[in-house]
Amino acid sequence: MKRLIFKIFLWVGVVFSFALSGQKKAGITSEFIPYSQKVPGSELGIELVPVTGGTFLMGSPVQETGREADEGPQHQVKVDSFWMGKYEIPWEVYDHFRTVHIDSFLVQETSSRGAAGINTDAISQPTPPFVDMSFGMGYEGHPAISMTHYAAVMFTKWLTVTTGTFYRLPTEAEWEYACRAGTGGAYHFGEDAALLDEYGWHYGNSDRSYKEIGQKKPNQWGLFDMHGNVAEWTADQYLEDYFGQLKGEVSENPWFRPDKLYPRAVRGGSWRDDPDELRCGNRRGSSPQWKMLDPQLPKSLWWHTSAPFVGFRIIRPLSSPSWEEMEKYWVEAMEDF
Repeated sequence: MKRLIFKIFLWVGVVFSFALSGQKKAGITSEFIPYSQKVPGSELGIELVPVTGGTFLMGSPVQETGREADEGPQHQVKVDSFWMGKYEIPWEVYDHFRTVHIDSFLVQETSSRGAAGINTDAISQPTPPFVDMSFGMGYEGHPAISMTHYAAVMFTKWLTVTTGTFYRLPTEAEWEYACRAGTGGAYHFGEDAALLDEYGWHYGNSDRSYKEIGQKKPNQWGLFDMHGNVAEWTADQYLEDYFGQLKGEVSENPWFRPDKLYPRAVRGGSWRDDPDELRCGNRRGSSPQWKMLDPQLPKSLWWHTSAPFVGFRIIRPLSSPSWEEMEKYWVEAMEDF
């Protein structure tokens, strides 16, 4: 039933966005250029930049300073073109998703599209957190943090359904490809970690807190904070032997769909990490310890009470997938013991 409901909403959204409003008015572009996606029901927008697909050498060479065993052996990987969020999703945008009454919002929106009365249980939204999840580090213009992987996925599902345009988390391969921006060094600016202060927030320069998005220099493709500030969720289950699981001489669009709650893959490093943890090839898996201070039993599906270092950004594939392919990315909630 939920699958059918989701298809109906997505179909209605696509028809409305493209047929009634027109692509430019809806904040959607058919051209492969930068654009801003209007956040439904608000004056907010999400800026996206085009990332032309290609083949790259994924992983870190054995001689790279700080390299971990899970970063190789290096493998040729091909990814298709996509748009990627210019910045990490900020609190203002995430809280609009978190606090809007989704049922009434969708009923109101779909009523104007001739689809009134459709059940809206295709989407869930976060429960209220126990404490201020910014932990006093800043709100306006700062990246949203502490959400679970499931919560980040549900944000992309909500954005997809309410805009009629498919959005999701990047795969590990897409994230690393975008971070490297056509380069092959430890960082997108090269090998010299002494230059990191110009491009990212880390333990040595953050004064123990995250910062407003976009304050440092972007990479060559116009993406900000790919090194540090907050670590970023990807669409993959974290596999220690990721590279051993890749198929073919050139692996095309690899994605390891999560089939268990922990660990799930995080990239980019954060404000509280050392420079070597901000490298393009550095990988990390989530942990139950990220909910260590959550008093609920079972633990919250939505919040990591002990992970003030993780956020996310979104992508939109250039080629829109089929309904069935879209639905594969809506990772289901799993019981948290």
